[in-house]
Amino acid sequence: MYSVIKTRFVAAATIGALALSGCAGMDQTQKDTATGAGIGAAAGALIGGITRGGRGAAAGAGIGAAVGAAGGYIWSKNMQEQKRAMDEATQGTGVEVSRTADNQLKLEIPSDVSFDVNKADIKPQLRPVLDRFAQGLNAYPGTTVRIIGHTDSTGSDAINNPLSVNRAASTRAYLEARGVAPSRIAIDGRGSHEPIADNSTVQGRAMNRRVEIFVAEPATAGQPAAIPRG
Repeated sequence: MYSVIKTRFVAAATIGALALSGCAGMDQTQKDTATGAGIGAAAGALIGGITRGGRGAAAGAGIGAAVGAAGGYIWSKNMQEQKRAMDEATQGTGVEVSRTADNQLKLEIPSDVSFDVNKADIKPQLRPVLDRFAQGLNAYPGTTVRIIGHTDSTGSDAINNPLSVNRAASTRAYLEARGVAPSRIAIDGRGSHEPIADNSTVQGRAMNRRVEIFVAEPATAGQPAAIPRG
């Protein structure tokens, strides 16, 4: 029985490798789809082969490829375009723009751009970044937004926890004032509980006072309008 399972696993892996071998020359969206298809095919073939024999492996591979291609790798050309626009808009500001492992667009906004100590009022330096960000969100109405506020470790949780939420709320209010639908935006605050630097130094505390913004595109997201340039 083990040798049969092993043989079918090798066959499943081969199917997955074939799906991945066509990635040369593809854009990122096509590569992600091919990767999903390969993983799905391998898993489907293995499960189908174990449960139903040779025909089950073939059927499982087909179903797995379709499911793998369709789900879990939602990084479309829309998301690529939004990242490109935010890379341009944040140059020289200290805001970090990245793609997360689960295919979300992430903006990490440090305190020297976003908020003063013990304040939830948005600094003038952040407004042009959020203006451009709101333009991108309005151009792609299928995306959703999650804003998370953070503080350093000075002060108690009774101060830091609501302050972190208020910072996220201020960011949400700014985006809403520029036309982003409130139903698309969720907020949260983590207080001082998720530091990214050493709170014993001035520089570390400044890094920990930050706002993180995540943009995600569900599989059912619609077609966008063009992002305004300039």
